[in-house]
Amino acid sequence: MTQFFQGKAVLITGASSGIGEELAWQLGQAGAQLTLTARRKELLEKLAQRIVAAGKTAPFVVQCDVTQDGSLQNAFEESVGHWGKLDVAIANAGFGVVGALKKLSVEDYRRQFETNVFGVLRTIYAALPEIEKSKGNIAIIGSVSGWAATPGASPYNMSKFAVRALANAITPELALCGVKVTLISPGFVASDIRRVDNQGQFHEQAKEPIPSWLIMPTEKAARQILSAVAKGKREAIITGHGKALVFLERFLPSAIRAFSRKIAAGRGGYRSEPKDGK
Repeated sequence: MTQFFQGKAVLITGASSGIGEELAWQLGQAGAQLTLTARRKELLEKLAQRIVAAGKTAPFVVQCDVTQDGSLQNAFEESVGHWGKLDVAIANAGFGVVGALKKLSVEDYRRQFETNVFGVLRTIYAALPEIEKSKGNIAIIGSVSGWAATPGASPYNMSKFAVRALANAITPELALCGVKVTLISPGFVASDIRRVDNQGQFHEQAKEPIPSWLIMPTEKAARQILSAVAKGKREAIITGHGKALVFLERFLPSAIRAFSRKIAAGRGGYRSEPKDGK
């Protein structure tokens, strides 16, 4: 993995925290020429300083919002202007809108898709001209929620199903151009995503709703993600429980349906939005 990424120009969206931050850190250690993008520029700059302090090449930092037309295009143009090329684009930015159907609105679904689906599309369109030149890689961070839908998370499920469909459709198309697409489908990984409310606002003091024993450390997940990209895999399921869930969805879907009915009946799948950090 280190040999693959050494000297390669890599742009990551949503690099300010969670999986994106750890991907950036490990890529920095591998000697990649990094461009870090996110809305929170101050966090990107702190991460860049940490990478430099470790004796690695200083990342290029660009503030960017994947929901805004033109923002990603500008970020990629600045990145190529800085490094002179682009080898790998990682579409990582995303968040989760959750709640029961009756408590949500069409606007909630639209907001979810604007980041998780159209944000990915904007990333791909902005990256593609340079990625084609380098015959490089595009990595899309999806989710096992794109395989199996659960009650109380329909906007997020829908967005990740859409992302998986997109990846499946464009992988053979872009292969004709020499571009490799890798869909990453993680289960529960330690990140900030469950501390972000339905409006996309981060709540630092919000409690983690998932049992710790079920959550994969971010460092381990990032290693598996980068290994999958380096090997040019079509898709990588990250976490053991994620692999089990996908297996059941493919070969024993009735078990998933029965489990979902229990969740819906007990309302256990409806995570409420954090309020005032609680």
